[in-house]
Amino acid sequence: MRGVALLGATGSIGDSTLSVLELHPDRYRLEVVAARRNVPRMLEICRQFRPPLAVLTEPAAAAELRAALGAGQATRVLDGHQVLEQVVRAAEVDVVVAGIVGAAGLASSLAAAQAGKTLLLANKEALVMAGALFMDAVRQGGATLIPIDSETNAMFQCLPGYRCGEPAAERGVRRLLLTASGGPFLRTPVADMARATPDQACAHPRWVMGRKISVDSATLMNKGLEVIESAWLFGLPGNAIEVVVHPQSVVHSLVEYCDGSLLAQLASPDMRVPIAHALAWPERQASGATALNLFDVARLDFEPPDRAHFPCLDLAYRALGTGGTACAILNAANEIAVQAFLEGQLAFGSIAEVVGASLDALPAVPAENLETVLAADAAARRIATSQVQSRC
Repeated sequence: MRGVALLGATGSIGDSTLSVLELHPDRYRLEVVAARRNVPRMLEICRQFRPPLAVLTEPAAAAELRAALGAGQATRVLDGHQVLEQVVRAAEVDVVVAGIVGAAGLASSLAAAQAGKTLLLANKEALVMAGALFMDAVRQGGATLIPIDSETNAMFQCLPGYRCGEPAAERGVRRLLLTASGGPFLRTPVADMARATPDQACAHPRWVMGRKISVDSATLMNKGLEVIESAWLFGLPGNAIEVVVHPQSVVHSLVEYCDGSLLAQLASPDMRVPIAHALAWPERQASGATALNLFDVARLDFEPPDRAHFPCLDLAYRALGTGGTACAILNAANEIAVQAFLEGQLAFGSIAEVVGASLDALPAVPAENLETVLAADAAARRIATSQVQSRC
């Protein structure tokens, strides 16, 4: 039995992880569940799985959950962001599923790496913001890092015996090909896309995801963040990582080797597949996902992304090439811009403008420590907020 800490338990990653855990009660026990403030969903999870600890980072929500559970329950409820950094280090926790969205998930993911846990990383922003620091923590802590984004997990599966952080080129890898569905606006004219509503941007054609990541998929920023994540996971430069639009979302990514071989991982578009793989690695186990029927798929299409149509992709490559705190600036500005769009304060077409202006306004510096990264994050948020306000 392996003890699991599930961070971001009430989101889409949390739901998929719980579905896999439910299939294998003899292999895993849920030790910790954590979320921000979704009390009704946390109450359901606590009653079904009876974890010893539940964490809600908002104190008022934690108090509500305590009252709802009542006295004498199996689950103790804690609150606050700093508690997350403590609970992932607990001896009872073997596996940490890092599913907290955005910069908010950095500290707890870093703590799990430092503690030498098996870290299933869905929070790509941890590597985007602090890639060098994060990978140093993985090496020094002796952690096992496995990505569970469908695309980066697919590449990991195409590298048998690989340990994240090793230079993939030493394994004969020449190129990584990240597939992208193209999101809801793949064929939408630029003028129409610029006026898109939040509901339209979140109507992903293939995946069921949270609203923030859905907007990132619609702008292709999500793919840009995965390019940065992949550079750190697999030790390759940006020019060895290519984005390929694949509308069927069946081929989740590909790895090209120096001998000309191209290995691909295919599966139904269901997050339970990479999560089940990562939980069982290096073994395999059932995920509960529907098996892929190639006769139903019938065809696989691939095309290059239209970079003029999706400028966020080039902004991500630019930040990766600049290095230092540039990627933290990119991520912070994007989070502010996407939130403003979701709240009706910014047009969809202005998201890339805000991110680009923030990169222009704030010079990157060497990311020597976490304090430097967090300072860049805070500064970028101030600049991006100002940029949003100037467009209101």
